[in-house]
Amino acid sequence: MATSETAAAIFAALGDPTRLSLFAALGDGAAHSITELADDAPVTRQAVTKHLKALERAGLVASARNGREIRFVMRREAIDDAKGFLNHIGAQWDGALDRLKAHVETGEA
Repeated sequence: MATSETAAAIFAALGDPTRLSLFAALGDGAAHSITELADDAPVTRQAVTKHLKALERAGLVASARNGREIRFVMRREAIDDAKGFLNHIGAQWDGALDRLKAHVETGEA
């Protein structure tokens, strides 16, 4: 499970619509070049590069140079960490609701 700082960086990076769209495009598991990703993006190739670097800083993507190209891939571990963080918060809420329900139904905490 991610720490709150790691999860915050992930959620902040994905909070931008362009970055979220680029991240979704990498969801097929294949490595993509900046040029490939920029073809479908509503921003310039330079902007795509900047957004990919932000995703990389957050740990969501990894890059590798292949000749003159830099190719990006999704890091699924980062999403698994974020999901674990959200599941932990959800479990806390479920526990609080269960305690409230027990208190209301039986008068016990």
